[in-house]
Amino acid sequence: MNNALVDLAPDPRLESAGFRFGDRGTHTSRTMMLSELSDLLDVVPPEAERSEYVTEIIDHNVLAKQTEATRRLTSQRLAELYGLDVTVPIFRVLRRLWMVDPPGRPLLALLCALARDPLLRATASSVLRLPTGTELMRVDLRDAIRGSVGSRLNDSILDKVARNAGSSWTQSGHLLGRVRKIRQRVTPTVGPVALALWMGTLEGLAGERLLSCRWVRVLDRSGGEVVEFVLRAKQLGLLHARVGGGVVEIDTSGLDLPTPRS
Repeated sequence: MNNALVDLAPDPRLESAGFRFGDRGTHTSRTMMLSELSDLLDVVPPEAERSEYVTEIIDHNVLAKQTEATRRLTSQRLAELYGLDVTVPIFRVLRRLWMVDPPGRPLLALLCALARDPLLRATASSVLRLPTGTELMRVDLRDAIRGSVGSRLNDSILDKVARNAGSSWTQSGHLLGRVRKIRQRVTPTVGPVALALWMGTLEGLAGERLLSCRWVRVLDRSGGEVVEFVLRAKQLGLLHARVGGGVVEIDTSGLDLPTPRS
């Protein structure tokens, strides 16, 4: 199986979990909006329904946007990136891990945004393949996006997507700097690793192949480096696992539990 995110193919199981496909994406106008997501999830309880997120953003203006039009657009873009709906499995898992692992929130948000925005996925290889300390050239992001969407986007929009994507990879910690973007190796925590393994399981992977799936590689880890996180996630009750003696068994199904209603 190809580990490049841009090569992720539409699949009913992925789509039912909340993954999105096609040649359109939120990064034509926004970044992954980590600050807005963080502020919103601080206010809205995990068991909230979709309408409650809309109410908080538009009616209560919890994100402090100046106009109603901006509030409505922000609500739409956040929903595109994250779902904001307990009926969407990837959002349910995100919310659970968001509570368990606050330090892991930037990488949790990135993984979800990658699953739901094909334009951001198109830029992944350009960032992840860079050696630590190397500067990312925006032209590489533009070329990667163009290779994914063809001629649908003009040069001006391509440049905007590249800027927004560069900002998202900076918010996640993969890049450092405002103008010159320098690649740095992220330090994942147990939450993002658990989410990455859950996402790999959706693709039908298991055992050692799961440890080196495309989503784990987003975290700058692979193979044996992931085992310590698996054991930690097991201790926290996030997943079931048996690792040792040449055996690697990981069951992530417990991450997606029904959200209790008050």
